[in-house]
Amino acid sequence: MLALRGSRAYAKVKIRGTPTQIGDGSRKCYQLINGSMLTKALYCASRQASTETFSKWINQDGKIDHASIEDKWKKRWNDHRLLLQNDERKDPFYVLAMFPYPSGALHMGHVRVYTISDVVSRYNRMLGKKVLHPMGWDAFGLPAENAAIERQISPAVWTKQNIASMKDQLKSMLTDFNWEKEISTCDTKYYKWTQYLFLQLYKHNLVYQKEATVNWDPVDQTVLANEQVDSNGRSWRSGAIVEKRKLKQWFVKISSYADELLEGLGSLKEWPTNVLQMQENWIGKSKGAIFHFNLEGHQQNAGKRLSVFTSRPDTLFGVSYIAISCDHPLVSSEHLTKEMLDKIAEFSNNLSRIPTSELATDRRGINTGLFATHPIVGSMKVPIYVAAYVLPDYGSGAVMGVPAHDIRDHSFAQANNIPFTQVIKESDKKEGGTDLPFTNLGVLKNIPENGEFSGMPSRDAQNAIVEKAKSLKTGDNSVQYRIRDWLISRQRYWGAPIPIIHCKSCGAVPVPEDQLPVELPTVVEIKGRGGSPLQQSKDWVNTQCPKCSKPATRDTDTMDTFVDSSWYFMRFPDANNDSKIFDPKTAAEMLPVDIYIGGVEHAILHLLYSRFISRFLTNTEIGTTDKKHSANNGEPFKRLLTQGMVHGKTFKDPDTGRFLKPDEVTFDHSGNPKIVATGETPLITFEKMSKSKYNGVDPVKTIKEFGADTTRLHILYRAAPQDVLEWETQNIVGMERWLSRLGRLVDATLSNPPKSIALRDLLENRKEWPEKVHEIYCMTNQAIQKVTNTFADTFAFNTAIAALVTLTNLLQAEAQKDIISHPIFRYSVGCIVRMLSPMAPGIGEELWELLKTGCNEEKYPTSLILLSHESLAANHSIFSAPWPKVDEAGLISQKITTIIQVNGKVRGKLLLSANADINAKDLHEKALQNPSAKKWLMDDETGNPKLVKKTIIVKGAKLVNFIV
Repeated sequence: MLALRGSRAYAKVKIRGTPTQIGDGSRKCYQLINGSMLTKALYCASRQASTETFSKWINQDGKIDHASIEDKWKKRWNDHRLLLQNDERKDPFYVLAMFPYPSGALHMGHVRVYTISDVVSRYNRMLGKKVLHPMGWDAFGLPAENAAIERQISPAVWTKQNIASMKDQLKSMLTDFNWEKEISTCDTKYYKWTQYLFLQLYKHNLVYQKEATVNWDPVDQTVLANEQVDSNGRSWRSGAIVEKRKLKQWFVKISSYADELLEGLGSLKEWPTNVLQMQENWIGKSKGAIFHFNLEGHQQNAGKRLSVFTSRPDTLFGVSYIAISCDHPLVSSEHLTKEMLDKIAEFSNNLSRIPTSELATDRRGINTGLFATHPIVGSMKVPIYVAAYVLPDYGSGAVMGVPAHDIRDHSFAQANNIPFTQVIKESDKKEGGTDLPFTNLGVLKNIPENGEFSGMPSRDAQNAIVEKAKSLKTGDNSVQYRIRDWLISRQRYWGAPIPIIHCKSCGAVPVPEDQLPVELPTVVEIKGRGGSPLQQSKDWVNTQCPKCSKPATRDTDTMDTFVDSSWYFMRFPDANNDSKIFDPKTAAEMLPVDIYIGGVEHAILHLLYSRFISRFLTNTEIGTTDKKHSANNGEPFKRLLTQGMVHGKTFKDPDTGRFLKPDEVTFDHSGNPKIVATGETPLITFEKMSKSKYNGVDPVKTIKEFGADTTRLHILYRAAPQDVLEWETQNIVGMERWLSRLGRLVDATLSNPPKSIALRDLLENRKEWPEKVHEIYCMTNQAIQKVTNTFADTFAFNTAIAALVTLTNLLQAEAQKDIISHPIFRYSVGCIVRMLSPMAPGIGEELWELLKTGCNEEKYPTSLILLSHESLAANHSIFSAPWPKVDEAGLISQKITTIIQVNGKVRGKLLLSANADINAKDLHEKALQNPSAKKWLMDDETGNPKLVKKTIIVKGAKLVNFIV
């Protein structure tokens, strides 16, 4: 006898305690005491169907009345503060999406990122965690100042209006943000602490002022941001050719944290590898040596030598030139003629019109006529060039050129006719023939230039050459970083004023902390020209020195908005604290942020600055010392999720490539697009949404037409969060139809309440369930497992939705009366609703309310099987209900798949019940009669069955193989 009943299919759930009857006798509901996988109201035997149905929300045109459902639940959430009732919970969870600039209108990118954060927040709330999901506004910045000029309105008024508008839009998305923690960076209550942060950095010698090159508009007499200079090097406003000028600017010494920030990347195990790589490259740690080249004709003294860094000391004898920036100290009247200085000035002005990113490949240069002596071979004279590719703030502003062994140097030498010599070869067995530039490590060639180092392998030569330079006091080992100090000065009005007072007697004096905030003056005319607008407010500028009380002036620069956003996540846990930047204990309870969600475009600057400030505050008496935060090494964000962009469909003219407006395209009866003017088929692409491409989608209109729930589901279903999402509005109906089908399924479930059954343990007797119930229970547990894994780990919400749709389809297909009235059917429907609710909270709440009132019990108002013995909160919100848990035994399918082979090749499959006893003879017969396999067991010529020489049956009925 071949027994197909396996012990795995009968993993039992043991339940402590005894069932207890609850109710008045006419309606029997049973509670399993001390907890079990199936608890309160497991057996709700009421035959009284609910008078409420989901169908009441279906319009005459068959569409769901989302607006009414959403209005109902938004009011309920607000009136009862349902989403804020978690203060007594023990397990904190901090989910944060990057806060937006209040432009006044949401775009689809906003909808995507805030939907994702909302799903994560609601899921963790259902796990019983103390969730912090706040929202604020990155409200300072240039756009508000530009709007003030264009609209003749105060930036403060414009920003306040935009915040109010966007807040309403965010609420229309059904987000569960804690608005009691709302912050705005332009609020004095916030930027008081931004200024306080500046003073702490200043106190710890991490802020300094020095001259830096800026974009200067000679017509408007103002500094321009890089984005205000067009591709032709002209001002966006005046049209003037932009000049480069040096102005005193404020810097934060982030470079002093370079090693700490670099090492900290190793602890960020839950960050995307591409972001970690970008930060590592930006910090750019490089080990090598620094060599000192003396100017020809000068002795070794300060200011008369050039110090250059190289990561390849073994190439020192191949130096053919030294390249310096246009702003290098050598570019002065002390060293160069007026004619040469004028030539370099013209060269510099030309370069100022080229984006910095393009200068790296620019091969233009000017021979200054100056020479420097080699640090080891004093007889070797090296020409000095001003080169376009050397940036003034990189290293010492000077680099050595080794054309034979560096791609960029080789290109520059060829462009400027500079002779060079190969000093390293591939190996000591290979002479000549190496393609140049040869950039790998090798062996120093046996040539006079290499002197005593000839024949040495590169690695040995590197150490030996540095030691030689050290003995001559012309070099040493060195570590350099690509990262530059953070320039935070902005000659703008709409930003946090830098809290420094300038006194002729005392110099730069910090504003006393008890005088913070230094508020922006309200009566200022913003013209966009003539320097910082703050300079015009004489009453504001003129003040007293805090040290000597003499007349002094305020600093008229404002801070870079990256300063505002570098610490806001630390303020949220204690957002209403008026006496401290935040209370360390309160902040420590929530920090680090458990998951931070935002665009990959912030992978470097914002995230790097935030990491720096978090580490600075953690290292000082201001910050947190809590074990949770210290365990994360002072890092602010434990996990980072970078969502992809949302692209819209574009239509292009195939002949001209011009983007077509919506009214220039029509669609035939099959839905295919045609150009109205020509009848041609347009080119279709998906690109970043923009006005110029006519492919923008208004989220407000989309939500109004399809509802927030449907919009949220569509945006989650179309692509995994990290991928680009190609938005097509016509496809949103798929989610609408699913919600309608689920609503009808709930109605059908309510009209077929569970039958009265004997007092017994349903799980202990699961072998008596109908086969279809087993299948439903198995698929339900598989869906719980997949959806839970998605919400907790992968965030592939598209696969979670697919699992719920599949389960919905199964329940619809099996909704015969004898199955639909089974408690497991209702349990499965309830699981779908609970797992749906973080993604579609309005529909989730409504369906849950219908289901939980289906039995009408007074004490336990639910007819659902709950996977926790907690009672529901009095408000009965689905977000107070527990998250479904996986029953491991329930994951085991009650079906066994038997593979049928003919001569070792798969020719069919059998699905057998795991509960059945079947012998080998019966299995053999069933396999013979399988339609797919049967044709391979027949002789094509005679039509008679082939002779089966042998039948192999694998234990457990896994396989039947006919040898014919």
